[in-house]
Amino acid sequence: MRLDEIAGLAGAALILGAYAGVQLNRLDPHRPPALLLNLFGAVLVLVSLCFEFNLAAALLEGAWVLIALWGLFDWVRRRGRPGS
Repeated sequence: MRLDEIAGLAGAALILGAYAGVQLNRLDPHRPPALLLNLFGAVLVLVSLCFEFNLAAALLEGAWVLIALWGLFDWVRRRGRPGS
């Protein structure tokens, strides 16, 4: 198995793990652990797509990265508010 395939599979496992954790109420989807799993998972899948490009998958994972980053920035912003 090639390194890019391993990266893609690891990324998919991180994303699916985050999703399962949220569905099983083990992870809060608005807190860093779930957001970081999604972010790193999507980045690893994007890395794997550099070797065998697929436009649909690249768009999906790019959106996943942006959504996870937005969630992290929102979490940081909310932490700065009194009473949060």
